[in-house]
Amino acid sequence: MVDEEGGRRELLADVPGAGASGGGESLTTVLVAFVANVLIAIAKSVAAVMTASASLLAEAAHSWADAGNEVFLLIANRRAHKPADELHPLGHGREAYVWSLFAALGLFVAGAAVSITHGVQELISPEPADHFIIGYVVLGVAFVLEGISFLQSARQARAEANTLDRDLIEHVLATSDPTLRAVFVEDAAALAGLVIAAAGLLAHQLTGSSIPDAVGSILVGLLLAWVALLLINRNRRFLVGQEADPQVRKAALQALLDAPEVARVTYLRLEIVGPRMISVIGDVDLTGEDTESHVAVRLRALEAKIAASPAVAGAVLSLSAPDEPTLSV
Repeated sequence: MVDEEGGRRELLADVPGAGASGGGESLTTVLVAFVANVLIAIAKSVAAVMTASASLLAEAAHSWADAGNEVFLLIANRRAHKPADELHPLGHGREAYVWSLFAALGLFVAGAAVSITHGVQELISPEPADHFIIGYVVLGVAFVLEGISFLQSARQARAEANTLDRDLIEHVLATSDPTLRAVFVEDAAALAGLVIAAAGLLAHQLTGSSIPDAVGSILVGLLLAWVALLLINRNRRFLVGQEADPQVRKAALQALLDAPEVARVTYLRLEIVGPRMISVIGDVDLTGEDTESHVAVRLRALEAKIAASPAVAGAVLSLSAPDEPTLSV
């Protein structure tokens, strides 16, 4: 691949699963989820008031929490793509994990805690539900809208997973894109929560007891708590620094070894610094027997070729010591 400025070939242009091209797709995924969740939250809130169902109220809280989370994810997507500057030479990619962490915390507090608390209150002071048909209609419509959002996130995740030879769930858990992971996992949890709420509502109608409905609210809350803790942990791992996927490392090492100016590579560290973005630190032995000053120029030129890839936020190379072992693919 040739860049537009100097005709320089991007050394790591073919690194799988990396690069800025996924940003627009992630924005579409978040926008679809946001619109769906706002519509669903309004419908569930109206239905919860009309039916007095604990499960429906838990689902309304769930959807409002998801809609609020999408705002954080939109901020994450925007701020992560700010260009590098003097204070942030590797860009602002890690901001995506900060704002996604806020979203996960919001899901835990506004979704899980509210659902569990209301379910417990319903067990202590039960209230009969009514107008069950309204609840079923709203849950059915919500399932369709959540399904549309889930299919969008699944389509994006599957396309990326195929480039890394991963299955869908493996990629969602491993991807460096926190917005994709959050939307996919939250939509999957939302679909499961709708089934739980429908079961609780049906049991309430059949038995005349609000206990199954209250239990459904608590189960929805526990599901949201599990999802929130999963997302919090994944964002924490990327914030403290994480090595790139072994397949990305293999592709990068092979690209370096294939470069005509590189005789061998003795050290290579690829750290994720944002969605689909890595920094490259390595030790290489250059071909030929140039003078020290000429070697320095060639080394800087090699760094520039690496940094020209949209997948690379920055590259720092040093010369290998003669006694260092050579890395191989």
